[in-house]
Amino acid sequence: MSTPPRTPADLLRSALDQDPSRPLVTFYDDATGERVELSAATLANWTWKTANLLQDELAAEPGDRLALLLPAHWQTAVWLLACSAAGVVADVHGDPAGAALVVSGPDSLAAARSCGGERIALSLLPLGARFRERPEGFLDYAAEVPGQGDRFVPYAPVGPEDPFLLPPGEQETLTGDAAVGRALADAEAMGLERGARVLSRRPYDTWDGLSAGLLAPLAVGGSVVLCRNSAALDASALGKRSEDERVTHTID
Repeated sequence: MSTPPRTPADLLRSALDQDPSRPLVTFYDDATGERVELSAATLANWTWKTANLLQDELAAEPGDRLALLLPAHWQTAVWLLACSAAGVVADVHGDPAGAALVVSGPDSLAAARSCGGERIALSLLPLGARFRERPEGFLDYAAEVPGQGDRFVPYAPVGPEDPFLLPPGEQETLTGDAAVGRALADAEAMGLERGARVLSRRPYDTWDGLSAGLLAPLAVGGSVVLCRNSAALDASALGKRSEDERVTHTID
């Protein structure tokens, strides 16, 4: 009998083993009209490259705190899973001043400058494009990540009891095992069955948003349709999207 996944990175590996071609994260930005669909294989490729960037280029070590200043976005999901793989603690919307490194979107660059360590910026433009002009004092993620390796092996083993996530507004850092356990409990509370496809409109500014928009669906072998800037969608448009995406559960 195989060992149940006990970290978010394990959940990704499990999805990859089961069906690498299955859509795992589908992202909509209704402010730009962007739609991106990542299969398990594509999400894993981005995740392993990002974990290699963390470990090799940024010299991040297990237990280092990374201030993750990003909205609900497919690239945020990549960073969360990469942190899990590399043993780096994702402090979501945490204070950059005391962090070892910071990952910022275009709207949080001013706050990110308080970090004395490595600073990485994401344009959040469609298709993961580069900044038109790289922000001073930051590495451009889209320029740095393509050259990283497609396979990732941590220099030091990362286990389920290692710290992984400090959810927004919370004081206690979750281990990988605790995060998966909490996500499984959420999935049960939401009625998610094995293979559920969840449409989430929640931002990534609480545990509930992180869980509904990534961790709980992955914990039950499901997938997520992550919607950003969707407040203006009426019931008809939302219903059409749910039908097109074969959504089984909608979380507002």
